[in-house]
Amino acid sequence: MEEIKKDQEAASRRSFLKTSAIAASAFMIVPRHVLGGNGFLAPSDRLIVAGVGAGGKGESDIAMFAKSGKADIGFLCDVDERRAATSRKNFPKAKFYKDWREMYDKESKNFDAVSVSTPDHNHAIIAHHAMQLGKHVYVQKPLTHDIYEARMLTEAAKKYKVVTQMGNQGASNDGTRLLSEWYDADLIGDVHTVYCWTNRPVWPQGIAWPTTKAEIPKELDWNLWLGTAPQKDYVDKLVPFNWRGWWDYGTGALGDMGCHLMEAPFRVLDIRYAKDVQASVGSVYVDEFKKGVFPESCPPSSHITLTFPKTAKTKGDVTMHWMDGGIQPERPIELLPDEKWGGEEGNGTLFIGTKGKMYASTYSDGATLLPKSRMKDAKAKQKWARVPDGSNGHYKQWVEGCIAGYGKTELSSSFETAGPLTEALLMANLAVRGHDLKGGVKKLLWDNANMRVTNFEEVNQYVKRNYREGWTL
Repeated sequence: MEEIKKDQEAASRRSFLKTSAIAASAFMIVPRHVLGGNGFLAPSDRLIVAGVGAGGKGESDIAMFAKSGKADIGFLCDVDERRAATSRKNFPKAKFYKDWREMYDKESKNFDAVSVSTPDHNHAIIAHHAMQLGKHVYVQKPLTHDIYEARMLTEAAKKYKVVTQMGNQGASNDGTRLLSEWYDADLIGDVHTVYCWTNRPVWPQGIAWPTTKAEIPKELDWNLWLGTAPQKDYVDKLVPFNWRGWWDYGTGALGDMGCHLMEAPFRVLDIRYAKDVQASVGSVYVDEFKKGVFPESCPPSSHITLTFPKTAKTKGDVTMHWMDGGIQPERPIELLPDEKWGGEEGNGTLFIGTKGKMYASTYSDGATLLPKSRMKDAKAKQKWARVPDGSNGHYKQWVEGCIAGYGKTELSSSFETAGPLTEALLMANLAVRGHDLKGGVKKLLWDNANMRVTNFEEVNQYVKRNYREGWTL
């Protein structure tokens, strides 16, 4: 009943705003939803975007939305004024907030969509509240910090009928579509094994939490930065980047690069949810003989194996290997001794089929059949429409999708696709964290319907973490 009441109140607000457009037009451009819903074309048919996380990747995301030519940046929100400085300079007419909750409360009638580019642990709460307000959302990768959150956002996109996109921009590149077309043309036979690898982490991992607290910079609201995470003292060098290596905030190398490198196998093979996972992780030695165990920090390296059930595009289960921290698969025998391949730049994806192999590098760039001599005569019917301007077009695709309305256009990484992809890499992290629980190299069996591991109960605490009081979904 409470949700129905909220929906009725929202409808009443929209009706009021529609008849009071002059008052609402204190903004440079009135949000399109105010003037008549998804089917109405606002002046210049433009989208008003609120950016939560205005520095770093958020800064470039916001700039790309503006560059699309069909979006205006109406609001900026960041807990750190230092990080937000460039975006505020670039978009001086955008109203600035530090607390996204305040911005939502005061300004929700004045924007159409939200871009979320914060540390991983706050993605879900910011995006979910926006979706409840009927706002379209663009969320940086990984979509969420926890498996439960990924499932929640996937379901919310359908429930609230909003246009969604995850920020794994390589999903809009030609490479992932070309790999799919080669596979459908049976150029490499049935794929049974996939390798994905990265040179990440390029930030500290496998270390102990600092024992000395530091002074909080005056420009940073530490409480807002923590958000859903447990209360802790501020420590030096955590912000703005090294949070990725700590489980309370980040998701390690998998979270940083998994959505880029695992996207192509999901598209090519139509895989969805894994049924089991196991992992081995690199060790850290605190002295010559004693291994260090640092459960608050992601490990320095890992090799994870996921099993995906047979799909309509495979003849059996698919085994996917994930490798990080500099670990790479064996160099394919089909390569000549002096030929370079994607793995040599530190990131790559390799498909092994019954008739051949194919690979690509970061963002599915450089898609190549092996041996490379096959490229000269390779032919496959184009089945996937190309996204103009590839990874840069990923942003414009979402903007145009928001303008068109829910279900009107196809997106490269809507939550329908991004949710299961994110769940897979977060499930891999369950196996990694199992080592800290003395699980060792144990195969975790996954009950997808109930979102739980069936043979190692203790690791289920990481499927849905506890949120700090006042910061729940």
